[in-house]
Amino acid sequence: MKKLIALALCLCMVFAMTACQTTTSPSASTEPGAQPTGGSESPEAVETTGANALGDSDAMVYSSLYASEVSSLNYLIEGATNEQTVGANVIDTLVEYNSTAELVPGLAETWKCSEDGLTWTFHLRQGVMWYDYQGNPVAELTANDFVSAAKYVCDPANESATDYMILDLIAGASDYYDQVSAYYETLEEGAEMDDDASGADFGTVGIKAVDDYTLQYTTVDVYPFFPSCLTYVCYMPAYGPLLDELGQDFGTSNDKMYYCGAYILTEYEPQVKRTYEKNYQNWDADNVYITKLAQTYNAESSTLAPAMVLRGEIDYADIPTSMVDEWLQSYPEYLSKDRAVPDYSYFYCFNFRAGSGSPDRISTWEANGWEPANWDLAVSNANFRHAIMSAFDRDYSMYALEPDADARADVTQHTITPSTFTSVDGVDYSALPEFDNVDQYFYDEAKAAEYKAAAVEELTAMGVTLPVKMVISYRSDDSDWEQESILLKQQLESVLGTDFIVCELYGGPADGFRVEVRHNGMYGFMRCNWGADYEDPSTWAQPFAVDDSVRDSDGAVECNSYNDMDIALTVESDLTPILEAYYAKVDEAKAISDTAQRYSAFAQAEAMLIENAIVVPYFIFPSSYVATKLNIFEGQYAPCGVSNLRYKGQKVHDSYITMDEYEAAYDQWLVDMGTN
Repeated sequence: MKKLIALALCLCMVFAMTACQTTTSPSASTEPGAQPTGGSESPEAVETTGANALGDSDAMVYSSLYASEVSSLNYLIEGATNEQTVGANVIDTLVEYNSTAELVPGLAETWKCSEDGLTWTFHLRQGVMWYDYQGNPVAELTANDFVSAAKYVCDPANESATDYMILDLIAGASDYYDQVSAYYETLEEGAEMDDDASGADFGTVGIKAVDDYTLQYTTVDVYPFFPSCLTYVCYMPAYGPLLDELGQDFGTSNDKMYYCGAYILTEYEPQVKRTYEKNYQNWDADNVYITKLAQTYNAESSTLAPAMVLRGEIDYADIPTSMVDEWLQSYPEYLSKDRAVPDYSYFYCFNFRAGSGSPDRISTWEANGWEPANWDLAVSNANFRHAIMSAFDRDYSMYALEPDADARADVTQHTITPSTFTSVDGVDYSALPEFDNVDQYFYDEAKAAEYKAAAVEELTAMGVTLPVKMVISYRSDDSDWEQESILLKQQLESVLGTDFIVCELYGGPADGFRVEVRHNGMYGFMRCNWGADYEDPSTWAQPFAVDDSVRDSDGAVECNSYNDMDIALTVESDLTPILEAYYAKVDEAKAISDTAQRYSAFAQAEAMLIENAIVVPYFIFPSSYVATKLNIFEGQYAPCGVSNLRYKGQKVHDSYITMDEYEAAYDQWLVDMGTN
């Protein structure tokens, strides 16, 4: 098992792309069923002449429960996996990953890069259509729809959580964003933007429709990884006239967006249900087998789903670790595993701004007796943070998620960037010499005692009240995460003593957890995660970047969205020189085009966060236990982007996948990957 998991992690990055490669679609590509109508044709004309995209939705139905409702369907602005899952299944991308991690044609049939490595040209499929939520064709998808969508993302008024993917990489995008931002500051509240008056011209941005079927991107620098960026939501298309009409209302309901992907969201009742039906006119419909995704909302799904599986009422359930032994003994024919995919990294963050910022945040902390001002003082102390980091036995707490010791060892990380994510000159990024010193800061009870002794003296002089109350937050509907937090509390208090620290457990809401807990700073020490947007180490620095969308009443940047560590840039503390050096090194790394030098600079920056106990690397999520009728290895597999979220390529099997069937499918997948 250990060998197989290690192989899977190593294989995640297998895809063939070079900076100036030309790629051609397979000769057996599926032609769209609807005839091209031209992007300028009116919706009414298309509806009367085109074919409806919906068909027999009962042919292969996949039923499941969900506990967390999406905040919106607007894939152009959403940054969370839960929300992006919608866009991933209803909107196609220029390129996508297949089941063996190869980057293959999507909406683009071919692409190439200029000799200088700066301009990428994509040739689109002709005849791909936009459909409304009832499956009626609206208009043909053209290169202009990618330009319109990118302009929407780059409009600061829309507050896209993924705009950095365009602003950082595309020539002219950041300047355009700044011009628009400056113009908005001159407008009275409620006034609409006038493109002519703003002086901001999106034509200066390196995203252009050469013609209806030719799309061109010009990047800031040479980025061989750029095609991998295009599998992410902010590079998805949207029908331009609809964006212009709806503005910020785009994607607020399923009838306020159009669809060009494998599925159409035909029903959407918040906290009731979501129904996806196969788009039979999709260009790749022959590879879409599930004809209906029937998803029912239930806040108690984590508790109810396993029982509903046993009654044959749904096709999928997560099986909590606490139930695995019982299921192995009583229901082995239902139990299998998910796939460990290293496109997400999990790490523990300290929150550096509990006692300032939002009044609601402060009042909630105080109402619970969590002493936010005391926490802020304590967490600013390096020895206090190192005491917690050295006392944190990651293997102990991870038992709640993975009982198998070998599996835990395989997924434990010593860097924020996952091992096997990328390499340079044959050396894995996580094994670069810049990380040679980080291991000394992990679990060591003797060092934890030394850090505690030093911290007690320094904290007392600072006026900190001991013991310090440290809030450990988790999502209330996730029983495994709750158990992990309980183990963490037990272990930290045992090693450090309750005379030094008392861990307060807080179960945050299932709906809106990211906003209500992480963004709102409702934690002191919490497991966070980040998913790779593209294949470059800069993607792993993004969660710690200053978030320009979060501002105080005076319009000043307030915090980043993960741990508020950038408060040191505005409030003088021992962290200030460390964070100044960190952000300077990240900016330096972004400007380097030589791969080896670029990776070295990013590694230096990342090492600063670990060596100063600002972020504690944890794991790549282990394969979870599930009951499912899907063979996960039939689905797409990718190191980044949203391909892993798609149901395309998967089939609903007649019975639930057993562990033997899972292992056999895993072995075959390794063969298909060319490693077995």
